Amino acid sequence: MLNRRILRVKAFQNLYAYEQCKASNLNLAKDYVREAFMPDLNSMEVQDKPQLKKDAETTIALFSENLNNKSLIASGEHGTKIKSEAIKAVNLYHHNNQKDLEFLRKNMVSAAENIPQLYLNVIQILIGFSNHVKNEYERKRKLNQEHVSAFSGELNLAENKILDFLKNDPAFTSETIRQQADVEELELEIQEWFREYVKPWDKYQEYIKLSEPSKEDDLDILQDLIKKIIFKTEAILSYFSEKDLNWTENKAVVRSLAIKVLKNIDEGEEGEEYALPEIAINWEEDKEFFQNIFNLTIENDEENRALIAEKTKNWDIERVASTDKIIISMAITEMSFFPSIPVKVTINEYIDISKTYSTPKSKQFVNGLLDVLAKELTDQGKIRKSGRGLLDNK
Repeated sequence: MLNRRILRVKAFQNLYAYEQCKASNLNLAKDYVREAFMPDLNSMEVQDKPQLKKDAETTIALFSENLNNKSLIASGEHGTKIKSEAIKAVNLYHHNNQKDLEFLRKNMVSAAENIPQLYLNVIQILIGFSNHVKNEYERKRKLNQEHVSAFSGELNLAENKILDFLKNDPAFTSETIRQQADVEELELEIQEWFREYVKPWDKYQEYIKLSEPSKEDDLDILQDLIKKIIFKTEAILSYFSEKDLNWTENKAVVRSLAIKVLKNIDEGEEGEEYALPEIAINWEEDKEFFQNIFNLTIENDEENRALIAEKTKNWDIERVASTDKIIISMAITEMSFFPSIPVKVTINEYIDISKTYSTPKSKQFVNGLLDVLAKELTDQGKIRKSGRGLLDNK
């Protein structure tokens, strides 16, 4: 379920971003209130600064108590300005949240759709290194240099079996064109990156000393080039961060998919048709899943967090890692609204996300809480599975 897993991770990243936006918007609204009660320097009247400060704090308290109450039916007596500014702060908070939410909804889809181009760019950089090696060898051969034979070991990368397959594979070529993933404009940079980072690298020097590298040797050097050169070199990472505004979030997924491209070739049978690891097998269907898990988690977040709070009574809910709360809320949403996905698949997927994106103890916490909630919600009829989801839960 690699493709759906990627989409769950992307939804989680955007839900986390939304939580960060809400926290910022909360502070912006409080700053607005404090600004509203600053002394009027243009007024000829005496300004009671202590009272203004007190009124600001009263307004912030009223605002905080009524975040989800736009009509602001507040208990106690408050002056007109206090209530008016509290209402404005509430409206400002919700307006900013809605603006951020709309941006994230739009951006997360385009960010996911950009992933195939990025992982193909990684492979194209490897091919660029390979082509540079071949061109350098040919250049030295034409010059009839005395020691050209000493350079022949570097042909190992030029003749790398994995890259050779990709260079001649119509599906890879077609997908590269479709995704506009060529790196022709990087020819000079690729030559420099090779000279500066690849050629002096100990692992590469060991590789070019092999007289006849095996397919396993070829795969091994390419995987290490991705992990230890491309994804560790600031100059190369800068290229990707300039190309992709979501590079920080996409980086791990892109690296995983690029390596999967190579492994699929190594593991394939002779003559077997090769298929690239698409971001989704059926993008329209999976895009709907992606958008729904994001939107439904937001819509049901208050109810989901109430369930979490109820099951963690011995904990202060605020002490539960924010990432864990998002992960558990997503899992509850998926179990409740996606009847064809088995409960155990959902739980395992979000445990895996917690391993990567949350605290060291999150795996056990998420696992334990979801097991309890899944049983309880199933008994209450709030989780109902059908089709494969029903069969796989037996």
